[in-house]
Amino acid sequence: MGLRSFIHRMTAPKANGRAVSGNMKLVCVVNQSLKMGKGKIAAQVGHAAVESFLRVGATHPGHLDAWLASGQKKICLKGKDEAVFSELIDAANREHIPHHIVRDAGHTQIPSGSQTVLALGPFDEEHLDKITGHLKLL
Repeated sequence: MGLRSFIHRMTAPKANGRAVSGNMKLVCVVNQSLKMGKGKIAAQVGHAAVESFLRVGATHPGHLDAWLASGQKKICLKGKDEAVFSELIDAANREHIPHHIVRDAGHTQIPSGSQTVLALGPFDEEHLDKITGHLKLL
C-alpha cells in the first residue's frame, strides 16, 4: 500500500459509522528471556507499535480512532518468555483483541525469528487489563 492510500484510509469516513468509546491503550509485552539491550527493546517496541497501528486501522478502525483521540496511551510489560505470548494470544483471541508478534530479523543481538514483543491493541483498556493485569511494568 502506498503512502497516499494509507493516508486516505486513515482519513476517509468509516463505512460502518460505529463509534467506539472508553479508555483505550496499546500494550507491548517484551520477552525477557532474550536479554535484549535497552536500544534493542526500544526498536522492537517501535516495530510493534507501528505494525499494530497499521493493522488495527484496517481491522478495528473505530478502536484506532478512539485511541488516537484519547492520546495514544501505551504501556510496556515484562513477559517471562514466549510461553507467556501463547497464553496471552489465546486470551486475546477469546476477547477479540487484535494482536501482533514481532519476530527479529537476526541482524544484531538475537537469533533470527525470535519472538521479541507481543503487541495487544489498541483496544479497550478494561479488556486488556483483564488479560495482562498480572504482568509487571517494564
